[in-house]
Amino acid sequence: MARDKKPLQLGRTVPVPVSSKDAVLDTVPNPHADTDYFVRFTAPEFTTLCPITGQPDFAHFVIDYCPGKSLMESKSFKLFLSSFRNEASFHEDCTLTIGKRIVAAIKPKYLRIAGFWYPRGGIPIDVFWQTGRPPKDVWPPDLDVEPYRGRG
Repeated sequence: MARDKKPLQLGRTVPVPVSSKDAVLDTVPNPHADTDYFVRFTAPEFTTLCPITGQPDFAHFVIDYCPGKSLMESKSFKLFLSSFRNEASFHEDCTLTIGKRIVAAIKPKYLRIAGFWYPRGGIPIDVFWQTGRPPKDVWPPDLDVEPYRGRG
């Protein structure tokens, strides 16, 4: 969902959206649209619900993108992620939904999302998605997230 000439959520009190479908990802102009570079958002405490049991699921997200004309505004992104707390979806669906919503909002030159999910039923599930290849001469940073090891 795009915001059409309404004020940004930044700088004012805004409740967490009831659902991710209601959440708005605000954008701001990229002051360096002529330069290729990476932006990283990390969300180490993401929560959503298991669609079968209703129990909470937890993930650590790393999102890297090379912006085009727009940047993603971070407060709206935080509210968007928070809107998943009362929704139920499988890890794969949730990860790709987040990635595709970002792409629709900011139309980056490249995006990579990594969802490191904590174990469900004893099995951690990690989900990765990207749009094409990163621009030439811009390196995607390492993810730097260790795979789940439990207590060991």
